[in-house]
Amino acid sequence: MKKFILAMVIAFGWQQSALAGFAEGATAYNNKNYAVALKEVRPLAQAGNPDAQHLLGLMYYMGRGVPQDYKIALQWHLKAAQKGKADAQYVVGAMYYTGNAVIQDHKQAVTWFRKAAEQNHPDAQQVLGLMYRYHMGGMPQDNVIAYMLWNLAAANGSANAVEQRAAVMKAMSHEQIEEGQALSSAWKPGTPLPKQSRSGGG
Repeated sequence: MKKFILAMVIAFGWQQSALAGFAEGATAYNNKNYAVALKEVRPLAQAGNPDAQHLLGLMYYMGRGVPQDYKIALQWHLKAAQKGKADAQYVVGAMYYTGNAVIQDHKQAVTWFRKAAEQNHPDAQQVLGLMYRYHMGGMPQDNVIAYMLWNLAAANGSANAVEQRAAVMKAMSHEQIEEGQALSSAWKPGTPLPKQSRSGGG
């Protein structure tokens, strides 16, 4: 039992220092001190810290402290995305959506946007709503699901979602708006989003 407690303490101590190093790296990055950020963040990213992997991916994506390299950016974001980091899932979705460093693939984009949206990521919810509204990436054309997603994103502060929700409402029946409201009220972050509605098919 003592050995187990010691192992827990060692693991906890490592996590604390990892978080401290990440905080220092993130602060340096925000202060545009990219050399210090890189020194703090790279070892954490290599050790598997998803926050550090996401930040290192951003540094490569933007060319801050390292040469701009979208392929390396994608590799780091993918590592963090596979560990469940919503911001990284959104970036991976965006890179597949635009065909940036990968072959453009809207179905892959939908997969990653959905993972982030299910964690209540407002940008992912907003973009996934567009994909339902305009029948992209193999999504059915479904105004109710688009409305639901924009409702959620708007509640999370997305101004774009507020505008898009107002526009789609003009094309929706009273029944569809009610269904969209009911779906967004019933949904809980961390649970699957519905893939289509009862009344919203185009």
